[in-house]
Amino acid sequence: MSATATTCPRCGSAVDEGQEFCLACGLRLPAVARVGHAPTDRRALRLRIGGLALLACAGSATAIVVAAEGPSPESVRTATGGSITAPVASVEPRSRLAVWPRTVSGWTIVLASIPKAEGRDEAVAVAQQGRTRGLPRVGVLDSSRYASLRPGYWMTFSGRYPSEADATGSLRRARVVVKGARVARVEP
Repeated sequence: MSATATTCPRCGSAVDEGQEFCLACGLRLPAVARVGHAPTDRRALRLRIGGLALLACAGSATAIVVAAEGPSPESVRTATGGSITAPVASVEPRSRLAVWPRTVSGWTIVLASIPKAEGRDEAVAVAQQGRTRGLPRVGVLDSSRYASLRPGYWMTFSGRYPSEADATGSLRRARVVVKGARVARVEP
């Protein structure tokens, strides 16, 4: 203990100068200089937190609107090599997920089936992962809209194939991204 020890007003135990709590009874000791800020009004704290949450929501909504805008117009670049000059269309990354037309039948690779109760966000996250890893035509569909699929799921798919054999041929590549990928028939 230091030379300037005092006692706890509740239990009388010795406490050091600058000590915030009594080690014997747990009482918060009165002091002029405390570590950190004094406790604040809970209502004011709730208002600050609510304001920050509102600001975060507004920022998220703005980001979603900006990201949801269509792909930028295709730009043309000129490639030169030797004595030949030819215009070449640059490839811009697509920002939207693929859509399965309601009237088209075919085969696809199912990357994930997420129950609708858990929300669409998880299925979209799997689709984004598939796109960034180079899988073709990745999208999300509502299984309830197709007769051949079990209803009640958000299905993340990759590709649209005319036959089961074509889809199975691309399955190995999809399983590098999602281990449990499988082939499925999609019929309206």
